[in-house]
Amino acid sequence: MVQELVVAITAACTASVVYVAAGAKIVKQYERGVVFRLGRLAGEVRSPGFTMVVPFVDRLRKVNMQIVTLP
Repeated sequence: MVQELVVAITAACTASVVYVAAGAKIVKQYERGVVFRLGRLAGEVRSPGFTMVVPFVDRLRKVNMQIVTLP
C-alpha cells in the first residue's frame, strides 16, 4: 500500500516537472516572442528573458529583431 502510494506520488511529481519544463521558454536579447494560442495571437509581445507559456495550447514564435545592412 505504501509502496504504491510512493510510486503514484513520484509519477505525479515527474509528470508535473515535465509539464512545467515544456512551458518554460527563453527569449534571447535580440529576439521578441509572439505567443499564439490555438493559432490566434494571444496577449502582448514577450520581452527578452525567461517566459512561460501553456504547454500544448500556446506556441511561442521568436522573431529576430537584428538589423541587417546590405551592401
